[in-house]
Amino acid sequence: MKYPLILGFGIVAVDVVVWRARLPRNDLTRLFIRLGLFFALSWVLFSSGLSPFTRAPYDNVVELHWLGQVLEIIWWLMGARLFTLSLDTLLLPRAWRKQRLFSDVFGAVVFLAAAVAALGFVLELPVRGLVATSGALAIVLGLAIQSTLSDVFAGIVINTTEPYAIGDWVTIDDVEGKVVEMNWRATHLQTGQGNLLIVPNAVAAKAKITNNSRPGDVHGLSLVIEIEPEARPRTVLDALERALTGCNGILATPAPYARMKRTTMNSVQYEVVAFVDEMNKKLAISNELFDLCYRHLAAAGVALRTLGVPAPALGVLDEKEALLKRVSLFDSLTGEEVSRLAKHLSRHEYKANQQILAPDTVPDSLSIVRAGVLSVSLIESSGSREIARIGPGEAFGEAGLLAGLPMHVSISTLTPSVLFQLGKDDMTSFLKDHPEVAKQMCQLLAYRQDKLGELATQMPVDHEKGRSLFQWLVGKVWNVHSLHDESKGS
Repeated sequence: MKYPLILGFGIVAVDVVVWRARLPRNDLTRLFIRLGLFFALSWVLFSSGLSPFTRAPYDNVVELHWLGQVLEIIWWLMGARLFTLSLDTLLLPRAWRKQRLFSDVFGAVVFLAAAVAALGFVLELPVRGLVATSGALAIVLGLAIQSTLSDVFAGIVINTTEPYAIGDWVTIDDVEGKVVEMNWRATHLQTGQGNLLIVPNAVAAKAKITNNSRPGDVHGLSLVIEIEPEARPRTVLDALERALTGCNGILATPAPYARMKRTTMNSVQYEVVAFVDEMNKKLAISNELFDLCYRHLAAAGVALRTLGVPAPALGVLDEKEALLKRVSLFDSLTGEEVSRLAKHLSRHEYKANQQILAPDTVPDSLSIVRAGVLSVSLIESSGSREIARIGPGEAFGEAGLLAGLPMHVSISTLTPSVLFQLGKDDMTSFLKDHPEVAKQMCQLLAYRQDKLGELATQMPVDHEKGRSLFQWLVGKVWNVHSLHDESKGS
């Protein structure tokens, strides 16, 4: 064969271009192309007498001899690289390929073996003495980098047992984060604050690991609430169970629960445990659940307070006034105005699974939840669909009370409930003196219409021709309650 060196280095150059330019883009196709180039290089070498298992010929021409030596060494290294790539692409599981640990360690071993073979066959160096010397050197290096070696072998154990994989949310000891990278030395976690935390493999192998992503469709969340010791446990647990009932973002199976966790010198700790179907829901559901716990505890007369200090003195507000103070509609009222409005509230008790409001009816009163959990459902052709749950401190019925609009939903109790109601006549006399409250209610109603259009009827043509929903509602309220024009404001 003429010019085997030129042909051999040409094949190597093509292989470098395919490797560096990543052509073609498909990994498997690119691997087969490189394997074909390697077999072509092998044919060129063996057919021209340039066997990688012997010294290169051309002893009489020094330049050609050394070029042949270099080409034979390249053959060994190229073969080692393609062997590790073939094993990585064709045989290793996908999870191992992502983590790179096994392929990196195995590739290093194969390259070391190829380098020793090239030194022995091509350069004809005394490999036995080299291996003996490298063994002593390896002992010295092993003692110097023993912590790094422990990370490597711990990483092999982690990749073999697979307690977690890339993309899983894990807790290693007390640190929680998402696994974004696993290499020969460490596991990289992205924490909830967006920071990158690097955990050495040796530490992870000895730590207590909680994989929050397995099983993939159930993720638990836990809230620990400290309550004053004077509160009766049954009262607290009932309130916490109502809070769990009022949170419709949690799973019914596994069933959520509340329990007394432990006692301390100043408090009793209660734990609320629930489950969600997606990891990214945990934060929002935890916040919602804590708010529900606070409201249901307050409705049960159990107030959260700073421990270690005396309980605050009871105020002069009675039950009705305290309830009105928790409703955002009446935030602008003074104490005297709250007291006046509270006198018109009437108390109503309902059993569980009792309908309070039927679809397409016009409420003639504003209802405020004192205790319990209520379900808001939309009646569709395919059946009833729950769209929300409401609890203590929340109000409904302002659509009918303010503007005479029917509500297209059904509201029923999920637990025994207590409601306070304010009738239309009492509200009319109050709004004449406090038109700003009417505007606040119109804003709330307009917001609900934008977010949940099922809660009100379609707006008339004059609204759709240019008037905003809020402006239309204000005009409707003034007509229904016969308020004076000068009280409208802007």
